[in-house]
Amino acid sequence: MRRVRFVALGDSLTEGVGDPAGDGWRGWAALLAAGLAEEPVEFTNLAVSGAQTRDVLERQLPAGLAERPDVASVVVGVNDTLRRTFDLRAVAGRLDTVYAAFTERGALLLTACLPDPGTMLGLPGALARPLARRQRAVNAVVHALSERYGAVHLHACEGDWITDRAMWSADRLHPGERGHRQLALHFHALLAERGVATGPAPSPEAGFPAPTRSARLWWLATAGTGWVARRCTDLLPQLLALAAGELRHRARGTTARLDLRTSAAVSAALAALPTAQRADAA
Repeated sequence: MRRVRFVALGDSLTEGVGDPAGDGWRGWAALLAAGLAEEPVEFTNLAVSGAQTRDVLERQLPAGLAERPDVASVVVGVNDTLRRTFDLRAVAGRLDTVYAAFTERGALLLTACLPDPGTMLGLPGALARPLARRQRAVNAVVHALSERYGAVHLHACEGDWITDRAMWSADRLHPGERGHRQLALHFHALLAERGVATGPAPSPEAGFPAPTRSARLWWLATAGTGWVARRCTDLLPQLLALAAGELRHRARGTTARLDLRTSAAVSAALAALPTAQRADAA
């Protein structure tokens, strides 16, 4: 019998940023791979830091299909929300295509909904709330499509781990070793319930200490400054406009309208999927 093949697609979260190993990163997917079966698993990590849904569709998907995986993880979408060009309908269409491609070839799909970056970075409320709405919209699309394709879906946007700083790296956006271990552990439990994961569960115990407060402040003062500056050139002007609208609605007591618009955008994005898929994804 051939070994189990596991392919991971996505962005920096799946690449393993925040969980150092040697000269690179390890991450939740590699930790999970070690427990999928008693024998060694053929694991390929195609995730790339900064990837958006377009990158996953156009670059990672062909390479992932070529591996003929038994299990494929697709965790992506946060970087889309951080761009001026954010288009929920396009995100839904790309994810639908990627999910369908793997499941049509018999691979078990792993997906996750994620916490919003504005909250994780501790942005002021007026700036954080528009980003939170975008991430909730992406999560809603992922929920609907995950159900349609029978994916093993992890609700990673919920739980105490989000507010536990020991779970996060110095940049406050990526899990640290403990956080990656928690993601791997929760995915393993879901897979074990289906009888898919037959190897040992990943250990929750970290081999390295969590970053100190001074380390987090140092990152924000050095690398973090560059990260924010790069995003500012693309997103900030639009985000400031969204924040101004947020404040106007808040002053008028009409904030609920923004939530309704987000719900309507999710419905429209799912309704725009091919007719044969629409009923199942609704």
